[in-house]
Amino acid sequence: MKYSNLPNTNIKVSKICLGTMTWGNQNTEEEGHAQMDYAIENGVNFFDTAEMYPVPADSKTQGRTSKIIGTWLKKTGHRDKIILASKIIGRSSDYSAHIRTTGLNSDSIKEAIDNELKRLQTDYIDLYQIHWPERLTNTFGIRDYKPSPEDQWIDNFNEVLHALEEQIKSGKIRHIGISNEKAWGTMRYMEESKKGLPRMITIQNAYSLINRVFEGDMAEVSLRENIGLLAYSPMAFGVLSGKYIKGIAGDDARLKLFPRFARYSSEQCTEATKRYLKIAEDNNMTLAQMSLAFVNQQTFLTSNIIGATKMEQLKENIDSINLTLSDDILNQINAVHNVIPNPAT
Repeated sequence: MKYSNLPNTNIKVSKICLGTMTWGNQNTEEEGHAQMDYAIENGVNFFDTAEMYPVPADSKTQGRTSKIIGTWLKKTGHRDKIILASKIIGRSSDYSAHIRTTGLNSDSIKEAIDNELKRLQTDYIDLYQIHWPERLTNTFGIRDYKPSPEDQWIDNFNEVLHALEEQIKSGKIRHIGISNEKAWGTMRYMEESKKGLPRMITIQNAYSLINRVFEGDMAEVSLRENIGLLAYSPMAFGVLSGKYIKGIAGDDARLKLFPRFARYSSEQCTEATKRYLKIAEDNNMTLAQMSLAFVNQQTFLTSNIIGATKMEQLKENIDSINLTLSDDILNQINAVHNVIPNPAT
């Protein structure tokens, strides 16, 4: 395994992070425990969850993922061996109203952290992240920003950082990060932190062969401001395994179970994926290996969040850390990207 420091800290995290959002829905508690056992045995010390998980969000399953992690921590006593990350939802919508309807403030953040600590059966969370912006902006597959007359959000970056500072001082969280954020929001947090407030150290955004939007404004922000990317969906909901193109996806495959997640299923995504599959096979790799290795090699990456529903998938994903793509392969990948840039956003 390879490791990097969480930016501005001496905390070492594995370059492969274990994503958990299927546990409690597609995966049982036993399977979640088995994944954590295998991950830690193979050098993965970084686990990521969220109060909303599992996904798709539902009032009947909300919090199950973290509870599965909690029972594993209690059973194994491995809390000191892992760096644990979680997230609080941002703006409430119909999709997340079962969690809370209030915005981010001192009370809602304290309540969310207290509830998450109970589920996780731990006294502290190493990295606590804002799951998505409260303001209405172009997140979750929306390509371009367009102002919305329905946006009632009032700038509360300072208030949020003060609330998180209270929780850091209480010892319940150690560091903070953002997720699904844009360049403007990231820099607003950076600006407020200069007033003696805690600093966002990571940003968890989607990044993959078919979604390299992060390489625009956010890559420069990441490198110049030292806020590391935690890349999620590096396999694009399994599209970059090639199983849908080859017609070998089982009935339990994510996009068959949840067709609403069509972010990576457009004609352009399919065509780009076919071209990437050919590059991988021409170079004696699986598309999954090449897709993950590509993400692992990015200079702005702190950790690559992989997720798997089956143990063989988990093993292949973790093993990607041992693969380095040559300049020739990277040039072939970039040639496809130049023709079909960011078919998914």
